[in-house]
Amino acid sequence: MRIDRLRLFDVTLPLVHSFETSSHRKTGLNHLLVEATDADGRVGWGEIATPSDPYYGSETTHTAWSIAERYLVPAVLGTSWETPDELEASWGRIRGHEFAKAGFSIAGWDLYARSTGRSLSSQLGGTRTAVEAGVSLGIEPTVDELLAQVARQVDAGYKRVKLKIAPGWDVEPVSAVRAAHPGLDLHVDANGAYRESEESTAVMLALDGYGLTMIEQPFAPRDFVAHARLQAVIDTPVCLDESVVAIDDLHTMLALDAGRVLNIKVSRMGGLAAARTAHDVARDAGIPVWCGGMHEFGVGRAANVAISSLPNFTLPSDVSGSDKYYARDVIVPPVVATAGIVQVPTESGIGHEVDVDWVMQNASRTLDVSAAAG
Repeated sequence: MRIDRLRLFDVTLPLVHSFETSSHRKTGLNHLLVEATDADGRVGWGEIATPSDPYYGSETTHTAWSIAERYLVPAVLGTSWETPDELEASWGRIRGHEFAKAGFSIAGWDLYARSTGRSLSSQLGGTRTAVEAGVSLGIEPTVDELLAQVARQVDAGYKRVKLKIAPGWDVEPVSAVRAAHPGLDLHVDANGAYRESEESTAVMLALDGYGLTMIEQPFAPRDFVAHARLQAVIDTPVCLDESVVAIDDLHTMLALDAGRVLNIKVSRMGGLAAARTAHDVARDAGIPVWCGGMHEFGVGRAANVAISSLPNFTLPSDVSGSDKYYARDVIVPPVVATAGIVQVPTESGIGHEVDVDWVMQNASRTLDVSAAAG
């Protein structure tokens, strides 16, 4: 196969409900979409779901566009490849910039699956026809407003709710939600907002008493030792997210017992091939995994659904319906969750078509490069 044309779209969509984490509040999302066209005119789509600001990680929409334009487009355009793994090898010299790589990875996998007439799930080795979705809720102005949000999602059929926490917003909201929903699959995510101390350990020990499924990324991404020390004193599994960017990081987590659950994000790990490898390593180590999200538009969300169909994704994933985040998504049909369950598409590729006109209406800039143009 050979990709002869690449288009990038810098797209912004408003959120139906603002979302606050330990670092900031956002009312809309700005992601990059990648359209890859092969020599036979087939098209594959990918999404670079980078945050606009360097709070989750070091990448931003601005840096991703620069890396894509200067390095990834030249590496991919006109290169011959037989499998998506070979395509990903074309940018092997580029260090870091996993989000940018992931967008091209998804586009390549989508294109390849369409060329074989298979679904992306099938191409990746998925075994499920449906995946259980959970929802992620941000920090609200008051506990009562958080309780209203939780009730709304539970009424919509979601059986797992993740709460964002931060110093000063942790035990009280968790206690209130647990009291209102005693049997709810509940977990918390700090996005690395805490630093190891007697005070933070006391908070984690208090949270340990609420029957949480996991405490996700309480400490800084590189602090495996602090996570290991915490895991040694609490029963609740520690889940790592930002800490595991490469497979070597996963091996470090396992060696130190720094976590007993893994959040696999396609974007954070640089694409579908790396995400699948992480799934396999965790499976062999007896570590359950789930697919985290970055509030992806429909393209990235569809890729998340596909990877979540692999057998060791045994915990609900952040693949909730498009309507939870966007009034109108960029794909047709949108991702739909019914009673907290999302069906895995059986159509070729990601199983959705991109609404190019809607993409163009919401794009602030585009890049269009063909192999013939050099």
